[in-house]
Amino acid sequence: MNKANILVTGGLGYIGSHTSVELINNSYNVTIIDSLINSEKFILERIEKITGKKIPFYEFDITNYKKTSECFKENNFDFVIHFAALKSVNESVKYPDKYMKNNLDSLKNILKCIESQNLSGIVFSSSCTVYGQPDNLPVNENSPFKKPESPYAETKQICEKLIEKFSDEKRKHGISLRYFNPVGAHNSSLIGELPRGIPDNLIPYITQSAIGKRKKLKVFGKDYNTSDGTPVRDYIHVVDLANAHVQALNRLIEKKSKKFYEFFNVGTGKGHSVLEVIKSFEKVNNIKLPYEIVSRREGDIEKIYSDTNLSRNELNWKAERNLDEMMKSAWKWEKTLKDLGS
Repeated sequence: MNKANILVTGGLGYIGSHTSVELINNSYNVTIIDSLINSEKFILERIEKITGKKIPFYEFDITNYKKTSECFKENNFDFVIHFAALKSVNESVKYPDKYMKNNLDSLKNILKCIESQNLSGIVFSSSCTVYGQPDNLPVNENSPFKKPESPYAETKQICEKLIEKFSDEKRKHGISLRYFNPVGAHNSSLIGELPRGIPDNLIPYITQSAIGKRKKLKVFGKDYNTSDGTPVRDYIHVVDLANAHVQALNRLIEKKSKKFYEFFNVGTGKGHSVLEVIKSFEKVNNIKLPYEIVSRREGDIEKIYSDTNLSRNELNWKAERNLDEMMKSAWKWEKTLKDLGS
């Protein structure tokens, strides 16, 4: 039986590239669109090397409706997995209008094309930031959206509402996956997190500090109401996260959805503080990290970790890799980049 044709927007990015690999490993036919704003073209060759498959690739920005529509018309897509978006919490605080326009316009164009070309549905890259700072932990899918702590989080809230409205009105199926904190890299070390400039996320900041690209790691705040005063997050291995997309797609294809729009947490269910992550990295890689405590960063919440019961029971998915494994793979990826002169 031929597997479905899947369009992956932002497929050369960190999560998109790993998901593309897992989709192909599960015999799906993958086409990628990526503007290369936050990604690198050589990742396409890496995905092809890992999978042994030639992948159709389009380079353009999906905020351009004309090009997006032409791509849909040229192909026979069944589903879209939509990653393409600006993703930095810190940057979104500085440039809120840029984030609103890019993240909303790109989704609106995708939804228009899904309708006009009569695709079956969409899997959307959402975020646990939609919850804000939850009243109760672990946070489950019934938790209400709180006031967003950043424009990035606000775009994810709005995008989910757009998809819900679209799904109900057009009778198209949609699933939003609310990620917690993706980290780590593929076991081949051919793909991984590849930030441009100073990293906005903790793990690449750790690995770049360890390898000497950064003078020292900055820990943003030690006065939070947590066990050691540093923020707590639910870190998930990016390959586990990629497999959650495969399971979401399987759910749509096998018509197991219980309503047109569904949403699931994708995390491990465990919270780790920044200092706990640093200690794990130091332990498994036998490295002493240079770091300093600095003031809190605007847009960051105190603590969040997931209730994973719904994704376990409905998606038949759970995280398999622990924090130590995440830290090992992240460091192996960083060393590979150094060997390549990246």
